[in-house]
Amino acid sequence: MEKLLVVMMMLASCCAGPTDLSGKVFVFPKETSKDHVELMTPNTIFHAVSLCLRFITDLTRNYALFSLSTPGIFNDFVLFKINTDDVIRFHARDGGTDFLSLSFPPNSWHTMCATWNAETGIAQLWVDGKPTVKRFVHSGQPIRGKAMAILGQEQDSFGGGFDASQSFIGMISRLHMWDYVISPEEIRRYEEGSNFTPGNVFDWRALHFQIIGNILVDDEVM
Repeated sequence: MEKLLVVMMMLASCCAGPTDLSGKVFVFPKETSKDHVELMTPNTIFHAVSLCLRFITDLTRNYALFSLSTPGIFNDFVLFKINTDDVIRFHARDGGTDFLSLSFPPNSWHTMCATWNAETGIAQLWVDGKPTVKRFVHSGQPIRGKAMAILGQEQDSFGGGFDASQSFIGMISRLHMWDYVISPEEIRRYEEGSNFTPGNVFDWRALHFQIIGNILVDDEVM
């Protein structure tokens, strides 16, 4: 535990360069309105987004998996689990839709990939390797502006406005994000954990991030 706390403090104070988090997880150990991880990117325009991550939790209430905002739009790209039976609410450019009839057994690792194309407005999820239907979210306008991406909280203002009752408790790992819609074949390779193209926005093996509060970096346990 002492080693974990040292790692936490070092990461919170530095993170000037990218960090290889292969074989590691972020641990979100408690309900909080403050603790989170900021992911850093110089990108200021996204005509499309693909995001993949692994997570485990025992929560049955609402929680945020990923929240990206810009100064003008707080729900620019958000994945949010709502407490209606296994529903993921997907936001893009303040538009939203609910993906229904999903399955997230507690205390089990799950993978999720989400894609959205600004031109068509079409979004899709892949949960544990299975694709959902495609749904319309918002079209005609790319994400534009300084991006603030956060794990562990849902932003109701740029970089803030957190609600403890929506905070994530659990572990997140292997996060990658691309500024284009990746193919189903690429998603399958991500699921298998081999020979996929790493994210060109966020790459788990070269991640720029900052830890705020009591978030730990620990070894990944399958």
